[in-house]
Amino acid sequence: MRVLLSTDEIDVGVSDLAGRIQADYTGQSLTVLGVLTGSLVFLADLIRKLDLPLRVGVLQASSYRGETKTAGQLILQTAMLPDIVDRDVLLVDDIFDTGRTLATIFEQMQSHRPRSLRSAVLLWKEERTIVEYRPDYHVFRIPDKFVVGYGLDYDDQYRHLPHIAAYDEM
Repeated sequence: MRVLLSTDEIDVGVSDLAGRIQADYTGQSLTVLGVLTGSLVFLADLIRKLDLPLRVGVLQASSYRGETKTAGQLILQTAMLPDIVDRDVLLVDDIFDTGRTLATIFEQMQSHRPRSLRSAVLLWKEERTIVEYRPDYHVFRIPDKFVVGYGLDYDDQYRHLPHIAAYDEM
């Protein structure tokens, strides 16, 4: 595997993102919703860098199964979703690839009537995006490579790596 983003680069990028979010939500309470499981590491680092009144929740969205890199049908689990009616909400996800997953989640979260709804992603494979929807915030644009580490996995492995690496065995 080849390291694309080092631990230090990620830390600087997440700090920069936290600063942008902080500026946009100064004086407001924010509900941050992490999309499981890939966003866990990013979510944890991001919320520790925010000095805002926060509520944190999670939802699970999955379209990949096992050793595949081709998305299937999206399955969304919202059982642990806090009440977001009339709240400022930030969806946090690990990667924006084709964009279908986050666009679908965004649309479904709108039905919960939040005051505002934005999204933040760690990685954006802009050249693969096929939906009109775009994330409000992103930390890094990356090439069209299958990546692991910092919460991203291949067959539920490599999430623990502190950096982002291209998984060249695909």
